[in-house]
Amino acid sequence: MKIKQGIFGLILILLMVSAVYADDSSSSTTSSTSSSSSSSSTSSTSVDAAALVYVSNVTLDPSSFFPGDQGTVTVTLTNGGTSAIGLSHPDLMSSKLNVQANEWEGMSFVGAGSTITYSIRFTVKPPDGTYYALFSVGTQSGNAINYPIKIDVSSNNLTAAVTSKPTSFAPEAEQNVTLTLMNTRDGEIKNVVITPEGTGIDSDPSMELISTLSPCTSTDTTFGITPHEASDLVFNISYQNGDNTHYSQVELPINIGQDKTAAVPVVNNVELTSSGTTKEITGDVTNAGITDAYGVTVTVGSPAVATGTYPVYAIGSIASDDSGSFDVTFTANDLSAVPLVVSWKDSSGNDYNITKTLDLSSDAGTAGTASSSTTGTQTSSGSASSMTGGPSGDMSGGPGGMGGPGGSSSSSVTSLFSGSKGGGISSFYPVIGAGIALIVGIVLWTKRKWILAKLNKKQ
Repeated sequence: MKIKQGIFGLILILLMVSAVYADDSSSSTTSSTSSSSSSSSTSSTSVDAAALVYVSNVTLDPSSFFPGDQGTVTVTLTNGGTSAIGLSHPDLMSSKLNVQANEWEGMSFVGAGSTITYSIRFTVKPPDGTYYALFSVGTQSGNAINYPIKIDVSSNNLTAAVTSKPTSFAPEAEQNVTLTLMNTRDGEIKNVVITPEGTGIDSDPSMELISTLSPCTSTDTTFGITPHEASDLVFNISYQNGDNTHYSQVELPINIGQDKTAAVPVVNNVELTSSGTTKEITGDVTNAGITDAYGVTVTVGSPAVATGTYPVYAIGSIASDDSGSFDVTFTANDLSAVPLVVSWKDSSGNDYNITKTLDLSSDAGTAGTASSSTTGTQTSSGSASSMTGGPSGDMSGGPGGMGGPGGSSSSSVTSLFSGSKGGGISSFYPVIGAGIALIVGIVLWTKRKWILAKLNKKQ
């Protein structure tokens, strides 16, 4: 009986130990399973959070590159998740770029709903073309974020050309030259500086700045050029593409000569009368040139003395193919000729004048002929230089005696009746009266018998 009780007790103890072991094993298994499930859940959550970080903006400076240009790409990432994400080692990868080492070391965290911006500098390699660089940044979970970036490379330079200039340049006279700049690139250029240079050449302004020139646009810049000698005018142009400076040039030969577009004043319908010691010249000035003449005045030159009612007659502006009248009073004591001086300005304010000499030798008080002088002067900025025929070369030989295109530079004698409305006719009144008297006498003589018969018949 005691033996049976002992065996039963031993079995009971074994069952209790087995139960305890089973409980421990179950608890360990449950704990391991729970831990594994928690680790898997954490990893999945981390991967999902990194997937919510995206590239929200990319900026290139400059937007278009010359081969060899340095530039910067700026990439902004946004965290669209609900927890912070760690980012590290941003990079830009392309065989067409030399990428500088960036300063982003270690891990950077971007919070939920926040952004982070990376800037990477690089140098573009030739040749021209369109390439794609890969922006990449690692995440805390190890899954990288990648984004392609388009890089445009073009050697297309800034285009510049002279679009307006005179046919030739008069010495010491300021004339306008217009330079047109055309940006045919896909990106904006900035800080365009234009500097005209040349031996014996003055420019106003001496330098011009254009702050920006947008893609596929153009702009005009006008310079007042005053040449002192024949030379080459060079427009030196510098500009920036991003932080890179580039250069261009435009060359313009400066030829000294006649300006084919200049105003050409021509004097017509000249009439010279006298009253005592005062003489009076009237007539018309016609602009036979292509451009307008401004501030036109008429007077007499030395040794004649302008005086009386109209010592200097101001006509004003005369448009091309238009005319204006003048009336000048002066004194000329025993002079054989009187210079008639016509002065005017061009659109730039340069002064010009031509001189016509009236011949007074035929009569002590009035003139029967006039000689045309072809010398003219022009002045600019206080200096003067003589040139035959003013701005258009030889000025004599035109209708009415002066200023016509294609005339000769030699002096010629022209009757005041030529191209006039009875110029100088008052000086021939005695001759005309004598002629009329002679005609009446001849008629009376030839008809004397008929007249005597009529008179006797009446008696």
